[in-house]
Amino acid sequence: MAKIAALGSYLYQSVLAFGLLIAVSNLLTAPDYVAYSLFVSIVQFADIACFQWLRSACTRFYPGPDGKSERAERGVIIAEFIVSAVLSLLGVVAATLFNVPLWLGLIGAVVAILQGGGELHLTMLRFRQEFRLFSWLQGARATILAATTLAGAASGGDLNHVVAGVLVGNLIYCSLACFLARRILPWSPGWDSTLVRHHLVYGGISAGASVAGVLAPLGLKSIFVSALGPAAAAGPLLALDLLQRPIGMIITSLQAVRYPELVARFDREGDTGAIQVELGRYYALLTGFSLIGAAGMTALLGGAAWAIVPSALQHSFLQTAPLIMLVALLRALIHTLLSTPAHLQRRLPAIVGLAVFDCVLTCAGALLAATLIPDDGGAIAAGAAGGAAAAAAGGTILLRRQPFVMPWRPVAMSAAALALSWLSVSWLAGNLLLSTVVALAFALALGTAPFLTLIRWIAR
Repeated sequence: MAKIAALGSYLYQSVLAFGLLIAVSNLLTAPDYVAYSLFVSIVQFADIACFQWLRSACTRFYPGPDGKSERAERGVIIAEFIVSAVLSLLGVVAATLFNVPLWLGLIGAVVAILQGGGELHLTMLRFRQEFRLFSWLQGARATILAATTLAGAASGGDLNHVVAGVLVGNLIYCSLACFLARRILPWSPGWDSTLVRHHLVYGGISAGASVAGVLAPLGLKSIFVSALGPAAAAGPLLALDLLQRPIGMIITSLQAVRYPELVARFDREGDTGAIQVELGRYYALLTGFSLIGAAGMTALLGGAAWAIVPSALQHSFLQTAPLIMLVALLRALIHTLLSTPAHLQRRLPAIVGLAVFDCVLTCAGALLAATLIPDDGGAIAAGAAGGAAAAAAGGTILLRRQPFVMPWRPVAMSAAALALSWLSVSWLAGNLLLSTVVALAFALALGTAPFLTLIRWIAR
């Protein structure tokens, strides 16, 4: 039940984040929303650049086989976080050289530190399998950040107030998390050169993959803004912000409850028949749930846009949203499913190579489309989708490096649910009600059985 609660906390977080983006997009002007979207992306990039290596090392080495190793790993991780936080603050100086206002750079750095520390804290709880506290804190963070960000947007209606709300929310959450987990994860910095070297090698290279991963959406946003202008780019950027989150939530939540156990079994048992079966089920979970989620989103996209997207942005949003959802789906699977064998085997160059491959092809496809068909957001989104599809096709080579036994039936049914939902929306585009009903019927008819099967695998 604790694992199901963890999945529920991710769902709750995703729903709140989705609603928050809708609210903020309605409270801000189009140029201010573009500025807010870029600020969030840059902070996310800074967080990954400074702290992702630590989270990656944590997922592979923490807590270790016994209590002694847990204390040693925790102490070193805390010390490494402190050093990384200091270095991120020094990065503000570099940001001013690119005409970034000092106050904005400082706030961005502090938010990145708080977000990085909060994510690292939750990662340590997750890999200790403290799912009860993890779930509660995950939900609390989502609630606090949504409330303070919305309060900032409502009070001033500009970028400055929204950024202030984001900062205050992170401060409140981190204070609460440290207090509630003080006995489970006591503050005890330490230093062990051997552990630091292991963390730097594995975490540093893995973080390179994460940096490449976050550069792709940042690059796409830049391409949209450059090609269409700030006002016209607001719809596609809103689609990017909204549609990446549900797919990312599905993948992240499944990883949270199944990946730690998979790593532990692989390290303990090696390449056995049981591991191959477990690995296949893990792949089926990631793929099946992602496809079912995409099918449901496809069916509801038109109605949701009519109900919640600002009227001025609806046309450009709907023009790009289906293809951006496909980009989000493909990229999520590239960075999780396709890279799993390389992570298990600690084949670090392959991890980075796949991420760079995805980033380059996705952005190159969008840039090529923007060059050939100027001022067309749909063409840019189609180019990005083509690039992501090419990266996914090339990345499947990595799956052959680690044998697995794939249960194909739930995956095939989930894929059929997405395909028929997509076709229904396309063929019946002139009738919003009919297209939504038919697409949703296909999603439910074909997605229910694999959904129940996959849920049973999680709960067992």
